[in-house]
Amino acid sequence: MIRRLYDWTLSLAGRKNALTLLAIVAFVESSVFPIPPDVLILPMILAAREKAWKIAAVATVASVLGGLAGYAIGLFLFETLGQPLISFYGYAEDFSQFQTLYQDWGAWIVFGAGLTPFPFKVITIASGAVALDPVVFVLAAILARGLRFYVEAALLWKYGPPIKSFVEKRLGLVTLIAFLLLVGGFAAISFVN
Repeated sequence: MIRRLYDWTLSLAGRKNALTLLAIVAFVESSVFPIPPDVLILPMILAAREKAWKIAAVATVASVLGGLAGYAIGLFLFETLGQPLISFYGYAEDFSQFQTLYQDWGAWIVFGAGLTPFPFKVITIASGAVALDPVVFVLAAILARGLRFYVEAALLWKYGPPIKSFVEKRLGLVTLIAFLLLVGGFAAISFVN
């Protein structure tokens, strides 16, 4: 089953509308959607390494624009939409402590979350809810998301065939490790908070 899902994702990555799909996923992931754009970036670059930089650019721009949508949710719709989304992702109790951190560390929080598997939508909504300076927010988001997606693109562009071969030969193991890292990351974040 994992092999079929992997092959299907690679086939989507090679389609003409793959960049549009990536832009949509990157946009909504930064404001409401739980699936990160990285799940499309990997197969898209492996399918067309010559488009690595364009793929990273699309993911970065769409993610930052989606972040602005999340910021707007936090700023204008926090009570009706933002708070339920934060509760859905399990961060409602920690949110008040989180708000106080924004006073001094807002740019660093946005930057750090933009690089990690931490749900970026929580940060974008929180940034709007506490009215973080929008220029600071946008600059931190561009730097973080750009760094994340361009580093991924660079590694996949440089080491694409060996990575693809490794993934395909050990697909079950790679899936298990990726899942454990994701769960471990969320557990570590919950433990720290």
